[in-house]
Amino acid sequence: MKTIIAACSQNLSGSRASVQAALRTLLAVPWPSQRDVRSALQLLAVLQWVLSFLLLGTVSLVVLIYLLFTSFWLIPALYLAWIIFDWNTPERGGRSLPCLRRWTVWKHFRDYFPVKLVKTHDLSPRHNYIIGSHPHGILCVGAFCNFITGSTGFEEMFPGIHSFLTTLAGNFRLPLFREYLMSGGLFPVTRRAIGYLLSQNGTGNAVAIVIGGAAESLSCRPGVTTLILRDRKGFVRMALRHGAFLVPSFSFGENDLFRQVVFEEGSWMRSIQRRFQKMMGFAPCVFYGRGLTSSRSRGFLPYARPITTVVGEPLTVPKVQNPSRELVDTYHEMYIQALLKLFNDNKTKYGLSETDELHIL
Repeated sequence: MKTIIAACSQNLSGSRASVQAALRTLLAVPWPSQRDVRSALQLLAVLQWVLSFLLLGTVSLVVLIYLLFTSFWLIPALYLAWIIFDWNTPERGGRSLPCLRRWTVWKHFRDYFPVKLVKTHDLSPRHNYIIGSHPHGILCVGAFCNFITGSTGFEEMFPGIHSFLTTLAGNFRLPLFREYLMSGGLFPVTRRAIGYLLSQNGTGNAVAIVIGGAAESLSCRPGVTTLILRDRKGFVRMALRHGAFLVPSFSFGENDLFRQVVFEEGSWMRSIQRRFQKMMGFAPCVFYGRGLTSSRSRGFLPYARPITTVVGEPLTVPKVQNPSRELVDTYHEMYIQALLKLFNDNKTKYGLSETDELHIL
């Protein structure tokens, strides 16, 4: 019996020693610091946003088509009926969820780059506004973070002003993706949708339009500030019809987030991009960013580069139901001059040199 007790005691002592050794080993392993945890959360926040914008619409469409040929065919059939019934909602005020603007994930998204909003003048809630957002970049990170999420404090900087962002109308034809966009407060960039926000939604509305659009994204690259604006006058005409003040804004650092293979004008690849853009509404850019596991690897995530969006002085615009071409040209030129002044006054503050110029095509 004494032998059995002694053996048990030795086993218990050995087990206790093994547990203690395991605990010491575990405690010796370096735990992630708060900085590491923050970096991981920021990376995940950006990852979910990029995947949502690049894949959610296409994947949802493929899945719903697949389900049509399975025993779950009723699900896509009912959703298709809902889309037909709900087809015009994006152009009639949408269906936003204000709580989404306050998601903590957007703060991590903001801090990854980081993104900063700079106010230069007040915006009175007694008026409506069209904010011209420049440049387009690849994914319009600055416009999304500042005008859709509440992470940079737009509504605190401009009390009584509610911001909206417009995007390609084709995005609202993709299943589930349309619900995602509307819930965040995005609208199609159409006359009807913008007209509704400026005429049927009271005052204190600021509709942000990325004026350069898909054409501008084809020329996006670090160190180059080229805007497609000379022949883009529809936003000025809309402002005149509704008496909405024009506000220029510029996101310094937007073009530094990705590296793009830019094909020369006249090349067959550029011709393919142009044709695709005319047919589909967006340009197929060949770009890359950082990878998921390392900032030195290549992938589809944006590089962590600071973005500073400066909102300029509002340009007073009269309400003219049928503005003439000359009147549109006059206010269009005034807007361009205001944008150039905004760029030149702030370029040296946010990463550019005194010799850098803003090229407008």
